[in-house]
Amino acid sequence: MYHVSPNPSERAKQRSEIEAMPEWLRRPIGKASDISTVQQIIKQRQIHTICEEGRCPNRGECYAQKTATFLLMGPTCTRSCAFCQVDKGHAPMPLDPREPDQVAEAVQLLGLRYVVLTSVARDDLPDQGAGWFVATMTQIRRLSPEAQIEVLTADFWGGSALDLSLSLEERQRQRIATVVAAQPACYNHNVETVRRLQDRVRRGAKYDRSLRVLQAVKDLNPAIPTKSGLMLGHGESQEEVIEAMDDLRSVGCDRLTLGQYLRPSLEHLPVQKYWTPPEFDRLGEIARNLGFTQVQSGPLVRSSYHAGQTPLAHT
Repeated sequence: MYHVSPNPSERAKQRSEIEAMPEWLRRPIGKASDISTVQQIIKQRQIHTICEEGRCPNRGECYAQKTATFLLMGPTCTRSCAFCQVDKGHAPMPLDPREPDQVAEAVQLLGLRYVVLTSVARDDLPDQGAGWFVATMTQIRRLSPEAQIEVLTADFWGGSALDLSLSLEERQRQRIATVVAAQPACYNHNVETVRRLQDRVRRGAKYDRSLRVLQAVKDLNPAIPTKSGLMLGHGESQEEVIEAMDDLRSVGCDRLTLGQYLRPSLEHLPVQKYWTPPEFDRLGEIARNLGFTQVQSGPLVRSSYHAGQTPLAHT
C-alpha cells in the first residue's frame, strides 16, 4: 500500500497528538538485540506478525520474551476498519504455499509453548481462510507437538463460496466448524467496540454477527475457551462497555481483553478519550464479577497480550 508523506501541517498535528498522549501510554521500545532476534527469524521466512503490521505497543516486551502473534494470509486485509493499521485492499496477494511451514519453523526456533495465530480478513477466498488456519496449526503441531495454539479469526462472513446452496449463516458456521474441529486451545474473535459504534469503527463487520461467531464455537465444542476484546477510546461510555461485557457473557465468552485505542495515523479515527489505569482496573473488576475466567484490562493491553497465562477460576 502506497502512503503519501504528510505535509508540514499534518506532521505538526500528528506530533501534537503524540505529545498529548498520557504518560501511562509511553513505554520503552525494548532491547534492540531482543527485537532483532525475532525480526530476523520472521523476515528470513517472509512471514508476517500483527506485532509489526499493527504497530503493537507491546512488541518490544513480547520480543524480549521471544514471542509473537503470527499474521496469516499476507499483509493486506479485504476489510477497511477505521481503527486498524494493517493495509487494506480488494485484491490481496495469492496465498503463499510455504507459509504454514515457515510459521511452524519460526515457532520451533523461538521455542514457543503458546502460539497465537491471527489473520487479515480474506473475503476473496472460498472458505475465507478457515482451512489455512488448520493447515498452519497442523504444521506447528508436527514440529512443536507440545505447543498450544490460540486462534484469532475474522467473522468468516460473506465472500465467495464453493457451495452456493448454503445460506450466508450456514457458510459462516461451516467455516467456524473447520477451525473448531482442529481444537485450538482458545478461540478468539473480537467485537472491538460497543454496539452503538460498530458501523463507524468496524466497516464490513456487525456486532451480532460477531456474537454469533462466539456462540457457534460454544455450540460446536463447549470445552474450547472463547475470548473477545474491546478497544476503548472511540467515545463509548462505561455503561456501554458493561453492556458489551454482558452480551459476551450471554454467548458464553470466557475471556476478555480491554485496551486503549491508539490512533495509528491521521488517516484513522481520532481518539475520543484516554481511559485512565484506575478506570481500566475498575472495568477489569466488573468483568471478573460477571464471570470471565481470564481478564486483561489496561491501557496497553491487546488481544494477544499475555495470552498464554493460565486463567484463574472465578470465585
